[in-house]
Amino acid sequence: MNILQKEPLFNEIAKTGIKLGLDCYVIGGYVRDFLLHRPSKDIDILVVGDGIHFARDYAKSIGKPGQVSVFKTFGTAMVKVEDTEIEFVGARKESYTEHSRKPAVSQGTLEDDQSRRDFTINALAVNLNDPEAKILDPFQGIKDLERKIIRTPLDPEKTFSDDPLRMMRAIRFACQLSFSLDPNTQASIGRNKDRIKIISTERIRDELNKIILSAKPSIGFNLLDDTGLLSLIFPEFVKLKGVDTIQGKSHKDNFYHTLEVLDNVSRMSPDLWIRWAALLHDIAKPQTKRFDPVIGWTFHGHEDKGARMVPKIFRNLALPLGENLKMVEKLVLLHLRPIVLAKDSITDSAVRRLLFEAGPDIDALMILCHADVTTKNEFKAKKYRDNFELVKQKLIDVEASDQLKNWQPPVTGNDIMRIFGIPEGKEVGIIKNSIREAILDGLIPNKREEALNFTLKKGLELGLKNHLE
Repeated sequence: MNILQKEPLFNEIAKTGIKLGLDCYVIGGYVRDFLLHRPSKDIDILVVGDGIHFARDYAKSIGKPGQVSVFKTFGTAMVKVEDTEIEFVGARKESYTEHSRKPAVSQGTLEDDQSRRDFTINALAVNLNDPEAKILDPFQGIKDLERKIIRTPLDPEKTFSDDPLRMMRAIRFACQLSFSLDPNTQASIGRNKDRIKIISTERIRDELNKIILSAKPSIGFNLLDDTGLLSLIFPEFVKLKGVDTIQGKSHKDNFYHTLEVLDNVSRMSPDLWIRWAALLHDIAKPQTKRFDPVIGWTFHGHEDKGARMVPKIFRNLALPLGENLKMVEKLVLLHLRPIVLAKDSITDSAVRRLLFEAGPDIDALMILCHADVTTKNEFKAKKYRDNFELVKQKLIDVEASDQLKNWQPPVTGNDIMRIFGIPEGKEVGIIKNSIREAILDGLIPNKREEALNFTLKKGLELGLKNHLE
């Protein structure tokens, strides 16, 4: 099967080209992914002419005349057919100024358009009216696919200077495809790394998130570090690098440990925010590192300080500051707790407190904690894994009886005010906290009747009277 036979909608696009007398090509990522046998639902159609007019005519031909999204600034239009997005663009030439990645655009040829593409593997094109579906490959992109190389079509100095975001894209593609950077391309990124400063934080964030969502994110982070980009876009993370030795005692390199944890999480969950928690779980170790002559290196309180660092890092990287931030903060703060439980004898009270504090994020926390065991000592690793299974079972058992994951107090502040005929104040807070602690300590079950009896008893201790009698 050739590429044109794989996608039935190409036939109708080709007919539109014939009707308008315009050459049209499928170009870029769809061709690349076809050759790599990867699924793709994004199709780029290059028109040697007006891409927006072409898109509108195509939409009419398939009965979707009003369903064209036009982006005049970029000279593109998009038509969605079921779950496939087809973007139409006119062939163009681009020229850049030093302080902007936004080019001046003029109409061009197929060759002009292929030359402006970021990488050789994204410059591949197929004429939709060629029954043989011959791949037009002016920069040996097919050979680069075979060699698993990311390389720019033109001089990388010009490619990266013109649009510095392409440096991040090069590393992202290398990470997603498990490719290598062409040596000249990688060296050029190192020379042009400071140009990344003209790129918006949002665009950098988007590329960084795509790296984090890759099957093995460490590939991307190591390349970001090797090229010097990481210290410019995420300096807090670079500070994790290095090993100190005093009196023959060394600590592990927390940079590489963190990348190993991130890769471990990536094998266990597709969730972006658990992966961010993995990236940040030890972020405060450089600030909390101390050497004790007796016990060696310590990082006391790094989980608390790390959680407090998360909001600033999220702001610096233009990451969302709502529920996702709260989840990452919580996971960073609590990431040692299940490990401590796995080491010690597991009490119901400790499990209840963990369930209460982690709430609905308890499963994410357990994924992070499993991933955080990176010891190469198989005996230790097995012991941790076995103990974690005990903790997980205990969590299941306690949650089944006490239902603390989605905590709702069985007796509310309004209940307390009504029972004792008192206004909102100190006594209400004392009783509410006492109920919570009694449940977490296992003194009473997490049930309303028992909690009401406890409330009456506590109120009497505080000199309050039952107003309902």
